[in-house]
Amino acid sequence: MNVMHRCLARLRALPLVVAMLLPVGVQAQTSGPRAVALVSAAVEAELAANHYDNVPWMYKDHDKQPGKDAVYQVVETPQGELRRMIELNGQPVTGAAAQAETDRINEFLNSPRAQEKARKAGQKDDADTATIMRLMPQQFVWTTAGESGGLTTLNFYPNPKFDPPNMQAKVFGQMKGEMIVGTKDHRIRTLRGELSEDVLIAYGLIGRMKKGGTFDAEHREIMPGHWQIETLHVHIGGHALMFTVGSQEDEFKTDWKVSPAKTLAEAARILGAGK
Repeated sequence: MNVMHRCLARLRALPLVVAMLLPVGVQAQTSGPRAVALVSAAVEAELAANHYDNVPWMYKDHDKQPGKDAVYQVVETPQGELRRMIELNGQPVTGAAAQAETDRINEFLNSPRAQEKARKAGQKDDADTATIMRLMPQQFVWTTAGESGGLTTLNFYPNPKFDPPNMQAKVFGQMKGEMIVGTKDHRIRTLRGELSEDVLIAYGLIGRMKKGGTFDAEHREIMPGHWQIETLHVHIGGHALMFTVGSQEDEFKTDWKVSPAKTLAEAARILGAGK
């Protein structure tokens, strides 16, 4: 999953049941033609990479959320991926907790239904995100902020003339921020965004996503021609009636290697499970 897919998946996961969003109060402008051309090229480059770059990887995923700081060993395969928690809150996972991880992996490995569910969820996630990505050149007002070292920085904010086709596009469309792309290769290096206004659920009667919520993703070439997210920060807060909504997460991926696993069973053995 590439940088945009990962970011948008996080934002789409926010549990919003929105009856009405208030319009964003920004001054209408027209995007610069060159900025739009660069954004369009970047979108196509990322979509193409997500389609053609199917190399499976092994890596460590350090995921920090409120109340849980965990490190996972992840093994990808052509059949999907498996992950095992190896550290929790700074301590190695051992004993009963380690056995629970083994049992969880084995349960998934022996459940064709769970595997099919995960596969379909991944396909839907990719399809939904591709739809949103293709809207980006028109969804925002884009300007060129500067160029340096073969990189171009683009600023964006919501386009008040754009009519979002679905709720995911409405939520993402409330963002303003910057995107740094390669001037020649068009690959996205950095994507940073901030909610430019409160996102109101039913005019605020049910809840709201707070203005100022942010996301920040760093995309790097881990091997020649292969790009992955190295860091992702999502901090969006809010409330809905009596419970909190939003996402608070910091994720760091390291120790990238090409995965030798061709099947989920092979991945399970690498992770110390299976038979």
